[in-house]
Amino acid sequence: MTAGTSLTHGTTTAEHELAALQREHGGPLFALLLRLCDGDRQRAEDLVQETLVRAWQHPEALHAAGFDSVRPWLLTVARRLAIDARRARRARPPETGDEIPENARVTADHAERAAAMLDVREAVKTLTPAHRDVLVLVYFRGASVAEAAETLGVPPGTVKSRAYYALRALRRVLPGYAADLR
Repeated sequence: MTAGTSLTHGTTTAEHELAALQREHGGPLFALLLRLCDGDRQRAEDLVQETLVRAWQHPEALHAAGFDSVRPWLLTVARRLAIDARRARRARPPETGDEIPENARVTADHAERAAAMLDVREAVKTLTPAHRDVLVLVYFRGASVAEAAETLGVPPGTVKSRAYYALRALRRVLPGYAADLR
């Protein structure tokens, strides 16, 4: 019978030889590839299958007269496939999944920022004029405590205490934004 000749139930001699190769050499191939793939079982299994496909594509290598065993040839092919796979992974950027990486910067969209601005404006209107003036100067216009004190005609300590109490009042009015106001 030649390779490709049909046996019982639609299987061929080549398929039987491939199954025999898998039974006889699959374990050692997998063990080698598991080490070369740093313990990644799925990648090692894929490379075992790829090695067996290469054996199926090159039957002349399996039936060479100079070999006592085909195992060295299979192990060499497996090793080269593992090296090629590692090089290919290093050449490509790493793949990402559907989850958001922990270090990814999350930015709110324009609608969320606009809604937050409206919420803060309404909350600032609930403050006393003295507290509101301090917040506007220090937090919205970027004035230092000394500059705000000079502009308002009050001591720097008063500016600090008014800013503290103004922020505390805003935390009560805007509970969802409390982390942003710390």
